[in-house]
Amino acid sequence: MSIVDRLRKACASYLGETAVSIDPQVRRDYGTDALLRGADADLVVWPSSTGDVQWIMRQATEAGMPVVTRGAGTGYTGGAVPTSGGMVVCVERMNRILELDVRNQVAVVQPGVITADLQRAAEAAGLWYPPDPASLHRSSIGGNIAEGAGGPRAVKYGTTRRYVLGLEVVLASGTVIRTGSRAVKNVVGYDLTQLMVGSEGTLGIITEATMRLVPRPAHVATLQVFTDGIDAAVAVVDRITAAGITPSTIEVVDAGSLAAAERYAGRTLAPSGTGALLIIEVDGTEGGIRDEARVIVEAARLGPVLGVDVAHDPATRDALWETRRSMSYALRASAPRKINHDVSVPRGRLGELYRCIAALEQAHGLWIPSFGHAGDGNIHVNIMIDPDDADAVARAERATSDLFEAVVSMQGSISGEHGIGFSKARYLPIELAPDVVALMQRVKAAFDPDGRLNPGKIWPDAPLPRV
Repeated sequence: MSIVDRLRKACASYLGETAVSIDPQVRRDYGTDALLRGADADLVVWPSSTGDVQWIMRQATEAGMPVVTRGAGTGYTGGAVPTSGGMVVCVERMNRILELDVRNQVAVVQPGVITADLQRAAEAAGLWYPPDPASLHRSSIGGNIAEGAGGPRAVKYGTTRRYVLGLEVVLASGTVIRTGSRAVKNVVGYDLTQLMVGSEGTLGIITEATMRLVPRPAHVATLQVFTDGIDAAVAVVDRITAAGITPSTIEVVDAGSLAAAERYAGRTLAPSGTGALLIIEVDGTEGGIRDEARVIVEAARLGPVLGVDVAHDPATRDALWETRRSMSYALRASAPRKINHDVSVPRGRLGELYRCIAALEQAHGLWIPSFGHAGDGNIHVNIMIDPDDADAVARAERATSDLFEAVVSMQGSISGEHGIGFSKARYLPIELAPDVVALMQRVKAAFDPDGRLNPGKIWPDAPLPRV
């Protein structure tokens, strides 16, 4: 009997027949991410508790089987899929909100809880969970933590990292550890909680998270600013910042992305001649947001703009955000392959980044529409190609390398919120010195000496996946 057959039989006996599969289609489905890249799993298991995960890890260690943890599978860099088989441990059935502590403003959740479900639960209790990745209706909290997810509100409220107070983690050995606490302040020993954030399942499997909540803003207003191009849009952002206003969100959409969104929606979304769109949101007291909205409108109109709209009612605001959240899908419908790079630069160098993107389009003969979080300099740069066109693929690879080199020269980062996975592993040396990479690898070895957890990820010598 093969190792896979023995593990399937053992898992079926311990977890139940419906908690394990070696069906070829299931193995394929759970072996790919949002971009349909990865490799088939050898088998897929669905634990329901920390005890299940602990048992699974011990079985995998005994069998010498690699383990990849998967949540909702919405990732873009291959962090949650195999590169060459192994066991996929999918935590989507561990989806309970275990506790909502209103007095201490924390939620204790399992990793499979969908982000939007936590937001709704918090809001029903008069609280708020600010992180809002575009995939919030499908992505899970465990995946958000593992990838260090962000979202539009990061400019004011920060990314997922800021809201993780403590974790329960199963290590490769099957040992269960708890990190952090419910206290806002905790400096006892090394901060293993924050070390786990963004570790992409390479150090352990998150089985429970204690998440910080905040009071829900009483009022919100959303503005749209239409400009004739990116330079004018960046100038508006600079004027808003200079005015002393910190909006909860400042999103930018370039002309190419806006055109794709209009085709996808089947309607006009901006005035004729719009070269860039800003979506800006402020929250707080009723009087406060009215004053901030007024200052933003005044700051926008100090330069050439095509129009400014202000939405106070929830229905109008929701419609604006639905357009923004569908941007990635609109671009995906515009070409056979969308290569999404979530680069990040200091906000003051946003104009320089967009000039770089325009130069890359020209130099490599590619369409590279871009949009994202202007408030914190995190932009989604999308290289659109036909994967069956070998020349286009080669040009896209050269453009990617040039982009990352330029971003790091701007004192930025090659990934702001999507992680490294396998898709960016070869580019890691562009940003990190060899001594830093070696130190990270020693940390990895301390947690996972056999390299069993999520092999083939992050490190420059990671093997490429089967596509």
